[in-house]
Amino acid sequence: MTKFKKTALLGFGNPARSDDGVGCYVIQQLKEQYQEKEGLTLIDMGTSAFEVLFQLKGNERIIFIDGVINTGEPDGTLYHLPASEIDAAIQEDPMVFLHSLKWDQALSYAKKILQDDYPEDIGVYLIAISNTKMDIGMSPQVVAAADQLVGIIAKQLEEEAHSVAKGHE
Repeated sequence: MTKFKKTALLGFGNPARSDDGVGCYVIQQLKEQYQEKEGLTLIDMGTSAFEVLFQLKGNERIIFIDGVINTGEPDGTLYHLPASEIDAAIQEDPMVFLHSLKWDQALSYAKKILQDDYPEDIGVYLIAISNTKMDIGMSPQVVAAADQLVGIIAKQLEEEAHSVAKGHE
């Protein structure tokens, strides 16, 4: 049986707003590959309220996935933020609307909710988007970037699971 580092992956966005649904799309694709795998919690944050963050307790790693607008880069550009930028993004007391929680706000609340259980291993993947109009379906560039990200995350998970399995031999 494949065992993973206890990891929560959270996808943010609104699938009814075109490319803004990219975080939810990535989580759905990963669920198809890794449904009910020990150690993985895949959460479609969608437009959910932040009480979902209580589900993060007990994870060794948290990975956030979201779309980002106004980057100046083409749609579909993939970003993986370094730890220094993640720490800088934590907001002390962000103004939050329960149906529009973004990854940086979730990070702030996760730190407050989890306190001593807040893991050091935090990852953030962002995909450049520009279309957030009321529309079902994402642009081909954003879908391609999301599929690329699914592959990156899947490869990372498989490599970690393989090294954990080797360590137990």
